[in-house]
Amino acid sequence: MCVGVPVQLIAVDGIRGDVIEDGVPGMVDLSLTPEAQPGDWILAFLGAAREVISAEEAEKISAALGGLRSLMQGGDLGEAFADLESRSPQLPPHLQAALDAGKTTA
Repeated sequence: MCVGVPVQLIAVDGIRGDVIEDGVPGMVDLSLTPEAQPGDWILAFLGAAREVISAEEAEKISAALGGLRSLMQGGDLGEAFADLESRSPQLPPHLQAALDAGKTTA
């Protein structure tokens, strides 16, 4: 499975972005997110920024990753998925539209 990690962009030099991830400096390729500006949170995967995200979304993703990290080390999830516990599962919009149209198979 591939997992994007939220990082905060601190400087931009062309398509190179300097970022901070959990207090650790790094670099990402900004080719796919030319609108990204210093201070923005971005979702990065394999050294490339994939999407500009909100600070709230970055916090949720970081909490979920922290919970999974804890679980893998024998701990518990804690409040890592608290935002999901208060609602029922939701299909992505394109699948919900197909289901609403009566389609149950491809």
